[in-house]
Amino acid sequence: MNIESIKKERQKWLEWKNIAPLRQLLAKIPKVECEVELGDVIRVDGEIDEETKRVVEEAAWAMRPWRKGPFELFGTFIDSEWRSYIKYNLLEPHFDLRGKDLADIGCNNGYYLFRMLSHSPASLTGFDPSPLFKTQFDLIDRFVQSSITYELLGVEHLPLYPKRFDTIFCLGVLYHRSDPVATLKWLRQGLKKGGELFLDTFYIEGEEPVALCPAKTYSKIPNVHFVPTILALRNWCESAGLEEFEVLATKPTTFEEQRKTKWIEGQSLEDFLDPKDPTRTIEGYPAPRRVYVKLRRP
Repeated sequence: MNIESIKKERQKWLEWKNIAPLRQLLAKIPKVECEVELGDVIRVDGEIDEETKRVVEEAAWAMRPWRKGPFELFGTFIDSEWRSYIKYNLLEPHFDLRGKDLADIGCNNGYYLFRMLSHSPASLTGFDPSPLFKTQFDLIDRFVQSSITYELLGVEHLPLYPKRFDTIFCLGVLYHRSDPVATLKWLRQGLKKGGELFLDTFYIEGEEPVALCPAKTYSKIPNVHFVPTILALRNWCESAGLEEFEVLATKPTTFEEQRKTKWIEGQSLEDFLDPKDPTRTIEGYPAPRRVYVKLRRP
C-alpha cells in the first residue's frame, strides 16, 4: 500500500465511535478573532461570548486525557499531565530551525510543533497515529491557524513519505518500539543528508552496552521493550547509520514534570513508582531517567 492510500484509510479513523462525537463538538466551535501566545503555556485569548466559551471548554474536557501541554483557551486552563515546556526549554538552546523543514515523530497534540512556530521554519510536519491527539491538535489549531501538517502516521512510514526533513524530533518514542535499530534506520531515512535528529528516550545507568528488558510493564507502561545504557543507545545509533552522537542532557523524570491532574484519566508518575522507594518503579526496576541526544545523518 502506498503512502497516499494509507493516509486516506487513516482519515476514516476520525469516524470511530469514540472520536466522531469529539469531531462533532469541534465543528460546533465558531471561528473567532483571537490572540495567540506561544510561550510555556500556549495561550489563546480574545473577546468571545459566554456560549462560545462554554462550547470550547466542553470540547476540551471531552477530549481528555491531555498528555502534553499546557494550554489555555479563553480562560480554560488545560493542565496537562506533562509540563512539556520543561523538555522544550531544555532542547531549545541546541537547535536552529529557521528556514528548515521539520518533523516531530510522535507529536501527540502538537505542543512542540506550536512552540516551534516562533522559530520561523520552512515547514512543520507532525506524525502521530492517534485520532484523539489529532482531534486535540485540531482544537488548538482552530485558533492558532498554523501551517502545520498533521499526519496520522507512525515512524515506520517515514521511508515511504515523499518529503525529507532537515530536522527530526523523536521524543519519547524509541522505547515503545520492539526493534529500536530499525526505528533509528527509519528516522535516518526521513532525514536529508546532513540532517539532524533530536532523540529523547529512557535509559539506565551503567558502563556496559546492555539494555533492561522489562517482563510485562515498566513504570506501569505495557509497551516498553528496551531501556538501554547510554553506550548501548550509542551502538544502536551507529548501527543505524547515524553519527555525531552528542548527549545534551540526562535527567530523572520528576513530579514537577509529570503528575496527575483533572485533565487526565487514570494514573501518573506518583502511581508508577515504589511508594517506599521512589528511585525504583513499582515493578522494582530503576526509576525512569531520560537522555537527550543530538545526531546527524552523514
